[in-house]
Amino acid sequence: MFFPLYRNGPYGVPYHTNSKAPIRKPYRPQMASCDDLHKGAAFRKLTMPKSKRNRPVTLSKTKKKGREHKESIVNSIRDAVEKYNSIYVFSFENMRNLKFKEFREQHKLTSRFFLGSNKVMQVSLGRSAADEIRPGLHKVSKLVCGDSGLFLTNLSREEVERLFNEYEEYDFARTGTSATQTVELKEGPLEQFTHEMEPFLRKQGMPVRLNKGVIELVSNFVVCEEGKPLSPESSRILRLLGTKMATFRLHLICRWSPEDFELYREGLDESDVESA
Repeated sequence: MFFPLYRNGPYGVPYHTNSKAPIRKPYRPQMASCDDLHKGAAFRKLTMPKSKRNRPVTLSKTKKKGREHKESIVNSIRDAVEKYNSIYVFSFENMRNLKFKEFREQHKLTSRFFLGSNKVMQVSLGRSAADEIRPGLHKVSKLVCGDSGLFLTNLSREEVERLFNEYEEYDFARTGTSATQTVELKEGPLEQFTHEMEPFLRKQGMPVRLNKGVIELVSNFVVCEEGKPLSPESSRILRLLGTKMATFRLHLICRWSPEDFELYREGLDESDVESA
């Protein structure tokens, strides 16, 4: 029997000694190592586009504030009623948390503020004459509605009225707020903005262009009109211009003390409170 001889040809490929034809080896895929798999996954992560279908779903849930939390607030309000001489109900407009926190810190030695669930505050004071914790507090409870809060203090009535009447803080208006004035930008250069802001201003709908590194308006542009709600684009432009249209104010609604009960809101009578 004849056995052909084999020897390696160029590049290590064996071929038959008689025909000089390379012999094809069967394909045997090599097993990839763990390092190669990690490298390939990292490469695909950088090069492959993200699938919009594969979105992360958060399975964890935030714990709701249960009955114990509400009971602690009720107890805190009732303890404060015994500690302070008078109770005020106040309303607010254009609330700014940081501004209000500063105002609260200024009077924390003589007063206490409560904001949150109106229903919890009503239960704390007593919704009717049968379950009120102090005589006449059910009148205060009925006025805790909407954007309102409680102010318990040892300050005199004159001092409290002065603090609330004089308090005003100006801030930038948010989307949906009614504009207090009409703001219109005239055609020409906008030197208050750097050239890097040109794409951002264009996205806000402003007809701008770059002229020798200076942003300029191609035509007049109305940012907002008085009395109309602000759009998201208008509120951003007003912030860039430094125009503040929102005023954070506090208004007194009523005052309670062991001796008397007083209403501050115009057009509201004590009989209206009793019938509410």
